[in-house]
Amino acid sequence: MGGIVAVMGFHARRSRDLILDGGGREPPTMMKEGKRMSTLKVPGAQLYYEGSGDGSLLILIPGAKGEAEVFRPLAQLLSAQYQVVIYDRRGFSRSTLDGPQDYDHRLSTDADDVWHLIEHLTHKPTIVFGSSSGAIVALEVISYYPERVQTVVAHEPPAVSLLPDAAKWWAFFDGVYDTYHKEGIPKAMHQFGSSAFGSGDQQLMERAQREHTNEYTLSNATYWLEHELRQYPRVKLDLAALAEHAGRIVLAGGRDSRDQLTYQPNRVLARQLGREIVDFPGGHLGFLSYPALFAKQLMNALKD
Repeated sequence: MGGIVAVMGFHARRSRDLILDGGGREPPTMMKEGKRMSTLKVPGAQLYYEGSGDGSLLILIPGAKGEAEVFRPLAQLLSAQYQVVIYDRRGFSRSTLDGPQDYDHRLSTDADDVWHLIEHLTHKPTIVFGSSSGAIVALEVISYYPERVQTVVAHEPPAVSLLPDAAKWWAFFDGVYDTYHKEGIPKAMHQFGSSAFGSGDQQLMERAQREHTNEYTLSNATYWLEHELRQYPRVKLDLAALAEHAGRIVLAGGRDSRDQLTYQPNRVLARQLGREIVDFPGGHLGFLSYPALFAKQLMNALKD
């Protein structure tokens, strides 16, 4: 969900084969404005990523928009203390697909992609932050690869299967998908934002759609609507695995979205994992509306 929406049968986590360019070498890294930009070949895709700063590795997983750009202001602030990596999830923007995709296991593949990035960039356990559907991916990463994760910060994962009224929300996402097919992306996104977000997040989303579109905006929105809107909220998290590693999980919520849908799955997770929710500035999109305060709270949470 979250962010702004303006091979078969075998998963990479089982094979654990890191496929690099040519004879196992990574393509040359480009430098621009202090950022290290590169592409990592993984099974079925080419992952575009950027790195900045030094210190412990911190990977930021985007939500619905799927691209690194949503975290750029936050990454610039965090890079004073961490080696920050932002990336486009496969199928979004510059992370292109290679051949057929196993869409029945797309969430597992998203988690595998993060594992590939970690394996490629460091031999040490890594801090993983995800927001919205990116938070669902982050929780899957620690479930599958706990030995490669130092801490997971899950900011408002829309895992509505945890909620007692899950069926209502599944029907809502199905309705947004129907609107997309019958009336187009703008109407679908308005329907989505007006029910899933608070007014501040909705205004931010609509403004971004007007002012920050690029050549990927339409294709990203289409990819999200087709392959993520209905599928990721239906995920059944491995609660036993999460409970085993609960001490390394930070459940984060937007201070302004406590009464919104996006905050509620973490309430359930907090009870089941014996954790407290750490409130962050803003709502579901607080990392965009208050990047400096959000970065400060994230660094504080990682110190505790």
